[in-house]
Amino acid sequence: MDKIKVLIVDDSAFMRNAIKSMVASDNELQVVGVACDGVEAIEKVLTLKPDIVTMDIKMPRMDGLEALEQIMKRCPVAVIMISSLTVEGANTTLKALELGAVDFIPKNLSELSINIMNIKQILTDKLKQIGGKKKKLTDSQFISSIQQIQTPPTTVNQARPVKNIAKNMSSKKIEIVAIGTSTGGPKALQTVIPLLPKDFPVPVVISQHMPATFTGPFAERLNQLSQMQVKEAKQGEKIENGIVYIAPGTGHMSLVKKGADRIVNITDKAGYIYKPSVDVMMLSVAEVNPGACLGVILTGMGNDGLQGMKAIHDSGGRTLAQNEHSCVVYGMPKAVVDAGIADKIAPLIDIAAEIVKSI
Repeated sequence: MDKIKVLIVDDSAFMRNAIKSMVASDNELQVVGVACDGVEAIEKVLTLKPDIVTMDIKMPRMDGLEALEQIMKRCPVAVIMISSLTVEGANTTLKALELGAVDFIPKNLSELSINIMNIKQILTDKLKQIGGKKKKLTDSQFISSIQQIQTPPTTVNQARPVKNIAKNMSSKKIEIVAIGTSTGGPKALQTVIPLLPKDFPVPVVISQHMPATFTGPFAERLNQLSQMQVKEAKQGEKIENGIVYIAPGTGHMSLVKKGADRIVNITDKAGYIYKPSVDVMMLSVAEVNPGACLGVILTGMGNDGLQGMKAIHDSGGRTLAQNEHSCVVYGMPKAVVDAGIADKIAPLIDIAAEIVKSI
């Protein structure tokens, strides 16, 4: 199989060489070029036709945001942003995702030498998963997929018929919605959550794999875009109907029952690769509201959420998975679909409508 072609864009010679070395160490990846600013990045995207680009944000002449915007207009390609872990870096990264970037890698220079193997693993896995999607599609199919992610519907009434996979055994009224996602998730959530109506009658809890400095700004950005109130969940707070709660990146969010109330509990449980864990959240949702919960699994690498979605399904709750074509990475939904526990499979643009119809 042809190698996945990678273009590296960074104004730091040190970072260019570090990323190039990481990418070159994997025999499924090939560095086809490097660029030191946005102007050069656009030129090399047009001439080298990479499958995927790593893009720094702060650069001379033209920064990463402007370059990204030009690239998505002139020659759409999968772009992963290289972002600082500051709150400012989080806000800029979220803007990049709105402009068409599919994901980001946190850049923490202080940990680069200490945690080099982990950083390399995360980077190469994302490049292979996301770049590999491009290899499986024609150019027109890939561009169509990117454009679908970039252009969300404006109303839940745009839903189309979806594939009904399994008979839903639940006769209980849904009392909570739990959504899990990872790679490609921030953009997917910015498509889904703003379409939920202001009078949505139950709470929504979300676990998105994301650094601790990102979850607060992400919740604020979603709140600005949405009809429902969106907030970062806080330890010990009672969840209320009609509010969306984003799990903080400081730990794993679960819900516990105190009388009739459902209370947020943030812990740092060992044994979970991703933080915040989708499984931890969904397992607790199935326990707190058995049979009266809807689990939704969106784009992401790996299989976090499989145990949680199974628990929701086995409790008599309902399950919804994003389809392969509209996923940036069809890993987490695929695990659920392959396990036979998805009641419905829907494209990203129809997920919000399916959630509304389930309530």
